[in-house]
Amino acid sequence: MALKAVHVSDVPNLDQVPENATLALYSGRFSKGNDVRATLKSPKFMVIGHRGCGMNMLHSSDRRMQVIKENSILSFNTAGKFALDFVEFDVQVTRDDCPIIFHDIFILTEENGCVTEKIIKELTLAEFLSYGPQRDTGNVGKALFRKTKDGRIFNWKVQDDDSLCTLQEAFQKVDPKLGFNIELKFDDHIVYQEQVLIHILQVILRVVFEHAKDRPIIFSTFHPDAARLVRILQSTYPVYFLTNGGTEIYPDVRRNSLDEAINLCLANGLQGIVSQVKAIFRNPGAINRIKDSNLTLLTYGPLNNVTEAVYMQYLMGIDGVIVDLVQEITTAVSDFIKPAVEGEEESCTEGDGRIQVMTRPKFSQRELSFLLKLIPELIQL
Repeated sequence: MALKAVHVSDVPNLDQVPENATLALYSGRFSKGNDVRATLKSPKFMVIGHRGCGMNMLHSSDRRMQVIKENSILSFNTAGKFALDFVEFDVQVTRDDCPIIFHDIFILTEENGCVTEKIIKELTLAEFLSYGPQRDTGNVGKALFRKTKDGRIFNWKVQDDDSLCTLQEAFQKVDPKLGFNIELKFDDHIVYQEQVLIHILQVILRVVFEHAKDRPIIFSTFHPDAARLVRILQSTYPVYFLTNGGTEIYPDVRRNSLDEAINLCLANGLQGIVSQVKAIFRNPGAINRIKDSNLTLLTYGPLNNVTEAVYMQYLMGIDGVIVDLVQEITTAVSDFIKPAVEGEEESCTEGDGRIQVMTRPKFSQRELSFLLKLIPELIQL
């Protein structure tokens, strides 16, 4: 696929880039009018697999969080067996400019009886792939460990392990009909120069445009400037801004509320918001403001593993959820959007001369009671 070279002076809001720099843009797949909005709205409630078939929580008592290695080819393909629209995963770039899939900024192993950690962006691709199970069964990889937010360290062992992988491998080895929600991952503790962000994004976009073909793609990121830049660098795929919506506070005020997220999207032509679900339950009025801004709204967070919380979002008009318990949530969503069966509440509408049955989801009395109790508790979280 041919590259279209565009001089920095032709691209807005890139004042910090040297005048002699160029941006390589792939043009072959750009939508007509450079507008991706028409492709955004899904007629169904979307379910997206978090890091594939769910994140690994090694300290959790829930064994379902320790079944399959997160962010792996095995996890993506397993998730694809269920009624998912996308798998979500985290992309970083190695020191030798290879986009790899890994969530944490640091990678931990054991050397001489001590746990050591290295920064992902300082590793070469070969060094990164030397951790964990190896594709070549004749090799033995370095042991993998993981640190929790409170500093505890766990041996990264799961029931079904798999090798670390690159973004290119994911495109080549995962069912092409399964969409990719590519989270562009950056270190919250680093202030990135704009030219550094541009370089990282160019490296990732090169792989995407060489290998995506017809696969549905969404870009998302917590980094406001990376969101702005990836929207400038390409117009083929939608860009969503990830936000905690005020559930955590950051020095960059653009990250600290749903209103700031809306403003960022509108100012930079982004197409959607991915919010921590607690922020939505705290501030349900934001849903209308987001919808009135013609933005798609997805959510993430542990509450999305609770069927009743997902059902609430379906009723509230949220467009989709990112979940860990892929099998459980896809089954539940299929149940509450499936055609009517005998005994369920129905309403009728006329269309093309036939009667079409519209149904409302129906839970057991226990589930409904829990749901009613849940609403005020979630808003107060």
